[in-house]
Amino acid sequence: MALRERLNEDLKVAMRAKDPVRLAVIRGIKAAVLSAETRAERVTLEDEGILQVISKELKERQEALPEFERAGRQDLVDKLRQEMAIVQEYLPAPLSSDELAKLVADAIDRSGAAGPRDLGKVMGILQPAIRGRADGRMVADLVKSQLQRG
Repeated sequence: MALRERLNEDLKVAMRAKDPVRLAVIRGIKAAVLSAETRAERVTLEDEGILQVISKELKERQEALPEFERAGRQDLVDKLRQEMAIVQEYLPAPLSSDELAKLVADAIDRSGAAGPRDLGKVMGILQPAIRGRADGRMVADLVKSQLQRG
């Protein structure tokens, strides 16, 4: 089932179940997808584009979490964690550290990277494989450390 169809079906299920949090999260994702499509001059996003939007939704929540924790707003922290769990259901399973290390090593070999200056080449090869499955900044740091070792 395509991701768009799954979102539509899950929206109907959440409406029938009267699950306000799930309903709000799915509506938010659908609104973000529609907004992205509108900004891109009315194109229809495929699964990969929708995954990018969902990843962005998750990242926004992850970035807000420490702020709520510092403010002592446990009610908002709990709500945000619940929303993050729902959003993660639509993303592919995260890569394990072993899988990620193997992907990085393969990308370095394929790109012929010789040092830290070749970070862009390696990341260009890695991006399609890690999208939605690993944090890009963390992967870039891993690639940098691998390239510096030689």
